[in-house]
Amino acid sequence: MPGLVMGAGNGAAASASACLTADNRTAHDVCVDLTLISVDHQVMGGVPCVTGTRIPVATVVGLVANGLSTDEIIAEYPQLTAGDVQACLGYAARAVDERELPVRLSA
Repeated sequence: MPGLVMGAGNGAAASASACLTADNRTAHDVCVDLTLISVDHQVMGGVPCVTGTRIPVATVVGLVANGLSTDEIIAEYPQLTAGDVQACLGYAARAVDERELPVRLSA
């Protein structure tokens, strides 16, 4: 993900609080505490997770999509905080804003 600053292989974020994008902001960009989300190839194969857990961002976002409140998610996963849930939503919002365009190779 361009513009995302993550720690050097240990899953720790390089910045305590930073925006997921530096220069190319969109209307829905939010600042996310990057210490709450980690991407480490040794944890869940590099799937973005809540730091210090093996709970994928996608799991938390899926629970929200299924109508669970933050309190209900925390009841299911007591190691999470309301800030963790918010960080997952912010991370996911920025992730889906990324676009991949096909490159046509000329003959």
